[in-house]
Amino acid sequence: MKKFALIGAAGYISPRHMKAIKDTKNDLLAAYDKFDSVGIIDSYFPNADFFTEFERFDRHVEKLKRTTQKIDYVSICSPNYLHDSHIRFGLRIGADVICEKPLVLNPWNIDALKEVEKEHGKKVYNILQLRLHPSIIALKKKIQEGPVDKIYEVDLTYITSRGHWYYTSWKGDVSKSGGIATNIGVHFYDMLTWIFGAVKENVIHIHMHDRASGYFELERARVRWFLSISSDTLPDSVKDKGGKTYRSLTMEGKEIEFSDGFTELHTHSYQHILEGKGFGLEEARNSIEIVHEIRHKDPIGLKGEYHPFARKTLSPHPFGK
Repeated sequence: MKKFALIGAAGYISPRHMKAIKDTKNDLLAAYDKFDSVGIIDSYFPNADFFTEFERFDRHVEKLKRTTQKIDYVSICSPNYLHDSHIRFGLRIGADVICEKPLVLNPWNIDALKEVEKEHGKKVYNILQLRLHPSIIALKKKIQEGPVDKIYEVDLTYITSRGHWYYTSWKGDVSKSGGIATNIGVHFYDMLTWIFGAVKENVIHIHMHDRASGYFELERARVRWFLSISSDTLPDSVKDKGGKTYRSLTMEGKEIEFSDGFTELHTHSYQHILEGKGFGLEEARNSIEIVHEIRHKDPIGLKGEYHPFARKTLSPHPFGK
């Protein structure tokens, strides 16, 4: 049984990490979040110690380090801009680290973390759960076994509606979240390059507070992509049913179904890591380089190979930003 600490216990994604720790028959000893709405812990680890001040959490974990209860893994579910610092904390206390996406916000952060890994002799693992999805694994196998000179036509669409709260939270601050492409798109970019190869061209058509769209030329595919947190961009068929989310991946005009099974992918990711097969710093590099480039490129507008959803009416920011 491995012993875990968790940073970011009040976050949206943290229950999936708690479930993964429990499902893999391990134990959560300590958790931290500056917010105390963490009653969900009772469903998984009611005996875990919880802290709202990082200094006290740090002291507690340091004390455990000198007992038989030494922390083996630190799981990180904190805001994106804090990942780098919290990863370093985990390595410094002598633990391996499991971090949510995006691993970091800038490619050079990966290089620096590799040095910290070496210094402490521990590993950093990124949750790249789509690489473990059966439909995505099957798609990768199909491409590998297909014609070597075939270039595929791919469309990716992901809309997950968010309310006004989003812009008040850290997620609405580009300096903290990295913007919409980083916050909700990074694992899709990882998936695409994992299947179809490295980016040869990266074009940005629109990049706003609530949506982004662009075009990738990959080694084995031409990809039009569209991401949005605005319900205005949902297809009418989804709106009419009261839906709030739309996810679509098509190849050569045919839908690749991968909507099911998402809730179990964190458990699979933990199993993968505990078996010594986790995705490390280098596996995260491609997607971090992509979102960094998207964040700093100027959009060209609706020119060239743009996603059809990019034509949807651009909505104003609710607070005039």
